[in-house]
Amino acid sequence: MISLYLKTDTRLVAFFNNCNFFMICIQELLKMFRFKNVAVAVSGGVDSAVAAFLLKKKGFNVQAVFMENWDVNDEKGYCSLDADYADAIDLCKFLNIKLHKVSFVKQYWNEVFCNLIKDYESGLTPNPDVLCNRHIKFNYLYNYIINTLGADAIATGHYACSSFGPFLENYEPNKVVKLLKAKDPKKEQLLFLSQVEQEALRKTMFPLGPFLKSEVKSIAYQYGLEKFAKKKESMGICFIGTRDFQNFIREYIEDKPGHFIDIDTGKVVGEHRGLHQWTFGQRSKISGLPKAYFIARKNIEKNEILLAGGTEHNILYSKLFFTSTPHWIAGKPEELQNEDILECEFQFQNTQDWVPCVIFECNKGLIVQLKTTKRAVTPGQYAAFCKGNECLGSARIVYTPVSEFSVNYMNNFSNEEKNIENEDKIEDVDYISRVCN
Repeated sequence: MISLYLKTDTRLVAFFNNCNFFMICIQELLKMFRFKNVAVAVSGGVDSAVAAFLLKKKGFNVQAVFMENWDVNDEKGYCSLDADYADAIDLCKFLNIKLHKVSFVKQYWNEVFCNLIKDYESGLTPNPDVLCNRHIKFNYLYNYIINTLGADAIATGHYACSSFGPFLENYEPNKVVKLLKAKDPKKEQLLFLSQVEQEALRKTMFPLGPFLKSEVKSIAYQYGLEKFAKKKESMGICFIGTRDFQNFIREYIEDKPGHFIDIDTGKVVGEHRGLHQWTFGQRSKISGLPKAYFIARKNIEKNEILLAGGTEHNILYSKLFFTSTPHWIAGKPEELQNEDILECEFQFQNTQDWVPCVIFECNKGLIVQLKTTKRAVTPGQYAAFCKGNECLGSARIVYTPVSEFSVNYMNNFSNEEKNIENEDKIEDVDYISRVCN
C-alpha cells in the first residue's frame, strides 16, 4: 500500500527523498563531531607542521603536543631539542593553537633505550623507530592525548594511510582499522608503524597519507610555512645527533675486543672492539687489506666477527629468515588461520622496495621465504609485511640460516647454527613442517 502511494504521490516521494538527504547530513555531522577535538604530535619539522595546518584548515579544534624523549642534560647524548621546540612554538603561534610539552624521558629510557643496549650487547641490530612508535608515541603519548587532554583523536605527520580515512571520516565503530600504503612510496613509513596496536590506530589521523613529500613542501610554501619547508630533515637516531655511532655506543657498552675472521679462509684479518659496534652488511673499514670486507656473521660464543670479501659475496644475501611472534594489525591473515601459506611482500628498511615472499607459521614465529635474494637481512630488525595496499603487521627477525654453498669456515658458527640445515632444503614445504613441529 505504501509503495502504491509513493508511486502516485510525488509529494511523498519528495518528502522521503528529503528525509534521506537529512539523514545523510546528520550522519556526516555526527562523524565530524565524533572526532572534533584533535591533538597533533609536532616535532618542529615540515611534516608535522603541514599536518597541523591541514587539521586546522579542515575545521578541527586542534592542539599540539611536543614530546621530549631524551635528557638534553645527559652529556653522553645530543639532541636538537631546544631548536625543535622553538620551531614548534613558532608553528603554534602562527596557527593560533595551544602547544603542550610532555616528557617521556623515563619511559623512553626504560622501554626503548635499555632494550636497544641489551640488543647491541647480544650482537643484534635493533630498530629504535619501531620501538619508539609502539611504546612511546602510540602508547604513552596516545594515552596522554586521549585521557589527559581529553582529545577525540591523535594526528601525526607520518606518511601512511588509514582505512578510516586521513581524518577518520570513514570511521566505523564495529570494524577493525587497517594500515595502508601512502601515496609517496619513497617516504612511506609503514615499517615504523607496523607494531602499533589496533586501539591507537583506530583513533589516529594521518593527514599526509594522500600527499607526496613534494606536495607537502608546496603546501608549506603556499601557506606561510616556508621556515619548515626549508629546514633540513633530521636523519638517523635523534639522541646520537651528528656523533659517530661507534663512539656513542661505546659510552654505554664496554669494549670487548675480538678477531675479524675471513669467512672463506678462516684467517684473522684484523681486530674489533666489540660485536655491538657492527651490523650485518656493513663495511669493516680495516685498512691495509687488498680488498674491502663486509660484516657477514657474528659469533657470540667466540666474540668473533666473520667477514666476507666483497660487497656481493654470497653469504651477504638471504632468501629465507626466521622471526619471533608476529604482530598482526587487523588480526591474523585468513591464509594463516587456515594453516595455509601466505603470499605477500616484505620490507625491513623503509627506504627499500617491497620484496615478494611466502610466509609459513613455525611454532609462535614465522618462516619467511623470499622470491628473490636480499642483501643484509639483519637479526634484530623488524620485517613488515604487506598484501596489496595493506600493511598486515610485522615480526622481529631473529635468525637467517647459513647457506651451504657460501660457508667454508663453519667451525666459527655456534652449535645452534650448525644444527640448522642449509636454506636450499628449507625451500621445501614438507621440510619446513618438520622443522616447526
